[in-house]
Amino acid sequence: MADDIDLGSRDPHVLNNHVKATFHEVLGEPEGAHSIDCVWSNSYKCFECGKNCCYKFITALCGIFIALYWGCEFAMISFEQIWCAGPSLRVCAIYTGLFQKVCGNFCNCCLGPICETCGLLFSRITVYNK
Repeated sequence: MADDIDLGSRDPHVLNNHVKATFHEVLGEPEGAHSIDCVWSNSYKCFECGKNCCYKFITALCGIFIALYWGCEFAMISFEQIWCAGPSLRVCAIYTGLFQKVCGNFCNCCLGPICETCGLLFSRITVYNK
């Protein structure tokens, strides 16, 4: 199972592209408001280091447990869909199919002759334009 994991491309379906935040997307100094060059370059290094270290620390602490939680959550959703919702929808389809047949028979037996008679009555009307 571990052979299926691509350690290079960890978001092949680009699910979290909206989370990407680089230094230049977060901080920017406009013309006329520049800090000292060493402050700007060290700020970049601190930003990247802080972001990477914090992310790795939090994922090391919580990542496995959160992945376990989401695995269980999707297992419960699958269980509910397969064993509860799917059969319930099938029962609903069976009963609504029966209701459809009853309504169809009612329409054919009661409304059909009335509509056919009205059609015959109105088919004999002729309109002349003068």
